[in-house]
Amino acid sequence: MSDNTLDYLVIGAGPAGLQLGHFLHRAGRRYRILEAGPEPGQFFRTFPRHRMLISINKKHTGHHDPELNFRVDWNSLLSDDPDLVFTRYSDRFFPGADDLVRYLGDFAAALDLRITYGARVVDVSRPDAKGPFRVIDGQGRTHQAEHVVVATGVSKANVPEIPGIETAEGYDTASVDPADYTAKRVLVIGKGNSAFETADNLIETAAVIHVAGPHSVRLAWRTHFVGHLRAVNSNFLDTYQLKLGNAVLDGDVRRIERRADGTYLVTVSFARADEVTKDIPYDRVIVSTGFRFDASIFSPECRPELTIRNRFPALTPAYESVNVPGLYFAGTITQSRDFKRGTNAFIHGFRYGARALHRILETRHHDAPWPGRDLPADPGAFADAVLERVNRSSGLFQQFGVLADVIVPDGDGGARYLEELPVDFQGPPIGDGGHFAITLEYGPDHDKVDPFDISVSRIRQGDASRAHEGHYLHPVVRHYRGGAVVAVHHVTENLENDWTSEEVHLRPLREFFQRQSLPVPA
Repeated sequence: MSDNTLDYLVIGAGPAGLQLGHFLHRAGRRYRILEAGPEPGQFFRTFPRHRMLISINKKHTGHHDPELNFRVDWNSLLSDDPDLVFTRYSDRFFPGADDLVRYLGDFAAALDLRITYGARVVDVSRPDAKGPFRVIDGQGRTHQAEHVVVATGVSKANVPEIPGIETAEGYDTASVDPADYTAKRVLVIGKGNSAFETADNLIETAAVIHVAGPHSVRLAWRTHFVGHLRAVNSNFLDTYQLKLGNAVLDGDVRRIERRADGTYLVTVSFARADEVTKDIPYDRVIVSTGFRFDASIFSPECRPELTIRNRFPALTPAYESVNVPGLYFAGTITQSRDFKRGTNAFIHGFRYGARALHRILETRHHDAPWPGRDLPADPGAFADAVLERVNRSSGLFQQFGVLADVIVPDGDGGARYLEELPVDFQGPPIGDGGHFAITLEYGPDHDKVDPFDISVSRIRQGDASRAHEGHYLHPVVRHYRGGAVVAVHHVTENLENDWTSEEVHLRPLREFFQRQSLPVPA
């Protein structure tokens, strides 16, 4: 490797780039982070437009364990410094975006991360398929690295293909001053949090507000996906269902026509009325349909394959491009791994994904062992280790169904307990001799159950025989042999996520491990 070739070049100094940078820095790797802006966290200087985050900042938890506190701290990055937590920056449950920008700047400075600012990447190439990547920034500087990690976030507006949509306003540019919409008829296209955030902001001034999109509104408290509509942005739904002049339109926007007087005529095809089509007049139309990954910086020989309507890079379980070896991704652009079901799109999820990525890089490229500990191969030791982790771990809790602890028996009376691997990760350090995977998961079809409907049948607290029917978050242990699942055990759900009962939690789990032919201690 040339003296001028880095081990890793990280593109983007947002929260994901900073998180991975910390791990690379601590490991003593040759790395550099390239950032287009003058400071970290440029995305959050603009978004969300109304400047209130919907990521939880629960400061008073009743716990003194930092690991447990990270279950309800959705903004902090992982570090060895107990003072570098976001809860020191705001007392608000839903904090301001400017506080996050300030926190990210302090995080980068306190850890002395190697960041080059004002270095917008314009080209990523790989002249030799087996050689290093070559990255050129907007200043004409060339950077070379064995591996590139893209942490740019979703930097491009996701604009649907609707005739005339170019005449509408975008979420990123539309005025956020409610007075500008006084007595206006407003259409907001989109049904996510940014759309409803926009609509909520106009309730007091606009004459009529319609929020439109082809899919049903999905509520986060029901689906457990925090990217679905959050309660804090759902005031608008009251104004619809209580007949206050506003509405949610379920259907496709077919055409947007801007008329000579600056108003709009919008054609909507309604899904609920046998595709009835109607032309509706509006004074303002705002497009709020989310964001997508921008792959335009890549030369053809190393352009990553995209997925999910070309919105995100297609990734292996190792956060690596499926078609470009050595090209990795971190942050919200890894959400193809758990699209609309997990937390890779958010700081409280991808901070653990970045840690898992770093561990993968260390094992693959630096012969470092995966962090873990030795256990005797007996049912009691396995059960104790599992419950110790699920009762405390923030990584398994936040990356439910995505990251798994793994127990690998060595066949010689011992085992290795490894923490937080991607659930479908294969090869070292797991091997192919059989292992146990431990995850936290919601039950099957949990998103189809109204958690506030008391008529819905629920398992009785402490009924271990029906643990597999639980809808709420609970531990699941799977035994793999030859790459296939041969046995599954569900640990009974608990209202306070306290899996410490000898009879309800520990004994059934111990018996499960015993049935998997683990020796019983003398």
